[in-house]
Amino acid sequence: MDDDVPVLGSILGVWAHPDDEAYLSAGLMAVAVEAGHHVCCVTATRGELGFPDDDPTPIDERMALREAELDACLADLGVTDHRWLDYPDGGCHEVDVDEVVGRLTAIIDEVRPDVVLSFGPDGATWHTDHIATSRWAALAVRASEPSPRLLYAAKTPGWVEDFLSLMDPGRVMMSDGPLPPTSEVADLVIHTPLPDGLADRKLTALRRQVSQIEPLVEAVGADEFHRLMRWEMFREPTTEDWPE
Repeated sequence: MDDDVPVLGSILGVWAHPDDEAYLSAGLMAVAVEAGHHVCCVTATRGELGFPDDDPTPIDERMALREAELDACLADLGVTDHRWLDYPDGGCHEVDVDEVVGRLTAIIDEVRPDVVLSFGPDGATWHTDHIATSRWAALAVRASEPSPRLLYAAKTPGWVEDFLSLMDPGRVMMSDGPLPPTSEVADLVIHTPLPDGLADRKLTALRRQVSQIEPLVEAVGADEFHRLMRWEMFREPTTEDWPE
């Protein structure tokens, strides 16, 4: 086990698309599994829209590909409990909130996680699926008794500046508006550079999702991508973050 990486206890990750979970929490998940804690990963969609506009691959084949890629990724991390919500990619904001929150609350009641990990209310990239997923997770946590701890994925100003010096923001942002809010290091409860071995393991697992990851690796270079991806950061929700 990597002593420099916090062990959060049992974890439930609530994410929008395959690869969200590994980008943001692969190291935390792997360390939790190694410590003997249960890790459950919930994915809202099968990510069928995550392909170039001119890609001729039929939707059902895209979904099958991303399912297989995520299975391989989670296997590398030792995560054996994965749940699909099977909502349409790009359509999470149209899902009945009561219905999905009920499903997630039932999963929380079954799994009894110590911590729920998800996006913050800005969705990291303003993606409507990310924003919806964040809201669902918060409402389900609040509806559960006892309520697990909720942590939101975050980035520091320095990390974002570093990332955008290498990557055109148009490749990752889902809005022409401002970049999402960042968090100062002092406001983070997790600000972890993964040790070399765990960082390598994370990168191997993440790159199992070839259809999504390899274009980014090619764009920034393997070494730079590895350097950026070794950081995992989370914050506590503020009072203003909690949805109505």
